[in-house]
Amino acid sequence: MTMMMMITITMMMLMALMLGAAAACIVVLVPLGMAGWHLSRNSVLLFSGAILITLSVCVHFTPYFSSVSDYVTSVSSVAVFHRPKSSCMNLIHRIHWEVKPNASLLSFNATQNLSSSFDFYEKHWDWSKTQRIKACRIHKLSKPEASHLINGSWVLIAGDSQARLFTLSLLNLILGSEPQRMDSVKTALFKRHSNYSISVDEIGMKLDFVWAPYVLNLTHLLTDFKTKKKYPDVMVMGAGLWHMLHVSNPSDYELVLQTLKSSLVSLFPFSTELGIKSPPHLFWLGFPMLINGMLNAHKKRVHMIDAMWHAYDRALSESRLLRQTGGPMILLDIQSLTWNCGAHCTYDGMHYDTAIYEAAVQIMLNSLLIKSRHRH
Repeated sequence: MTMMMMITITMMMLMALMLGAAAACIVVLVPLGMAGWHLSRNSVLLFSGAILITLSVCVHFTPYFSSVSDYVTSVSSVAVFHRPKSSCMNLIHRIHWEVKPNASLLSFNATQNLSSSFDFYEKHWDWSKTQRIKACRIHKLSKPEASHLINGSWVLIAGDSQARLFTLSLLNLILGSEPQRMDSVKTALFKRHSNYSISVDEIGMKLDFVWAPYVLNLTHLLTDFKTKKKYPDVMVMGAGLWHMLHVSNPSDYELVLQTLKSSLVSLFPFSTELGIKSPPHLFWLGFPMLINGMLNAHKKRVHMIDAMWHAYDRALSESRLLRQTGGPMILLDIQSLTWNCGAHCTYDGMHYDTAIYEAAVQIMLNSLLIKSRHRH
């Protein structure tokens, strides 16, 4: 609801209160005044009754005056049917999963071990079919829709292996109709601990993946942007699994996240001093659900226990980096996606099926769409 609308409604409420007060004064004071002129008790009661009846009739017939009725109706319609951006943003993780065995594949080999059985399950997902989801127009974007949305954009994705898988899913949506090109992308993108860049000239999009397994790497990356005074249009970041494994200190993780938040807030002011028309769209890749018994290394099983995972998740929340806690970054909730997809969607308890990251990409794109509609 706009500020002007709120002011108008407030003025109407004040006018109603004033009219009510005036009516009360008429009902109470006029009869008293008449009594002061020595009118009979019956006359006073008759006059008071007439006033009350007149006021009641006015109240009941007010809706039939078109000017008042139409205005009240228009105000109430805006209040009921206008959904602010935040209400739609709250719905983008309402995803339903269907994970079931692929009978045609299982019939060929019924003795597969747990890790290889990962490929023997079909994973399907979609948003819940509710009126609120439909009203917000949340849906799976096609290649043309996604290409149009990020046309001419510079997209930066930085972080650990989760960010790399997210990058692959985004490029697969944009370039999936070109298998040979995607084969080349996979070969280059999955070089161990390396960065990757690609320009999709057809839509004028530039994409950079930066290997940044620690939050400190992300903060240094922001410093580089500030030095060069050039900034991406969309930034997707996520790091913490390496910190959990090699540092195992949730308090320290919270501190480095707070430093990252401070860098983001200071780097992207709502001004044009640094040549920024508007701040980048900022997204944070959350932790996946970790299944300790499936982790493929002893050190992981020792350090990445449930208690540690939950402590790191709390540190992320308490750092106030995320929009939901007053920070600058929108959460891409990998935790809820992986939890709802389940153990059959991962082969090592940490890295998940492509369907997870495809869903995360679609959540990001729908977030951009919602923000775009709100802006216009």
